[in-house]
Amino acid sequence: MMHCGFIGLGNIGKPMAENLAKKCATYDMALTVFDVMPAPMADLAALGASTANSPEDMAKQCELIGICVRNDDDVEQLLYGANGRDGMLKLGRPNAIFAIHSTVTRDNIVRWAADAKQHNIHVVDAPITGGAGGAAAGTLCIMLGASPELSERLQPMLSCMASKLVAAGEPGAGTVLKLANNLMNYTAFTAISEATALVKAAGVDVEKLFEVGEANGVITPMAKQFVTGRDGLFSGCTKDEMFSIFGPFAGLAEKDLDHALHLAAQLGLEFSVAKKVREGIHQTFLEVITAKS
Repeated sequence: MMHCGFIGLGNIGKPMAENLAKKCATYDMALTVFDVMPAPMADLAALGASTANSPEDMAKQCELIGICVRNDDDVEQLLYGANGRDGMLKLGRPNAIFAIHSTVTRDNIVRWAADAKQHNIHVVDAPITGGAGGAAAGTLCIMLGASPELSERLQPMLSCMASKLVAAGEPGAGTVLKLANNLMNYTAFTAISEATALVKAAGVDVEKLFEVGEANGVITPMAKQFVTGRDGLFSGCTKDEMFSIFGPFAGLAEKDLDHALHLAAQLGLEFSVAKKVREGIHQTFLEVITAKS
């Protein structure tokens, strides 16, 4: 039996782990989970998963581990430990694979992968797209930066959580695809926010814009869901309530766009539009554009 683990049972990670718990027996796998909050671990235990006392304990037990935490700093602490010496890299099983599902920087993925080799461990990037809905349905797309050999070893575990695996290349390549994908998404969110404001200010039914945009493929289901969800919440919430709901998502958008722009600068690319999107993404998430009187 193969022992796999999953760290990070948040908005995306928990439904990913739930699908893994439900399906892992098909591939003769046992699942262990860890999160800083006890409630989601209890929910996974009810589905048959074991719970670890710490990430380090999990690293000692598991051959394959998925990591879905908030940002680079969280991954860094898991891999190297709070003191920089006693983390998962040092304590992990020989030849184990740590798949990073978080959206992080390419630089860090490459560095973590190189450091892991010194401990006979493999770090690969496996960022996801599809949102919480896709995570729950098991229809995520995973962009995998790993060698063919490691990809084959990960296939059973990842197939429990995703309907599509894209072989991006070596470690770091999956993150490049994810940053590019998010850059397109956030640009589309900004565009649909301004387009719907234009239509409403002119007195035209915004549903007519959705009809046109869906017919010609300009408006994606994700962009439409974003703007209709935001506007619907805004109509029934105070600004403080709106910030509590959408503020964290705005923060993640800022982080991801910063990562994309940093990578672009490293590669000698000048992204003037992306910079404007980054400047206004907080407003895109948290304010509905209205005509000035």
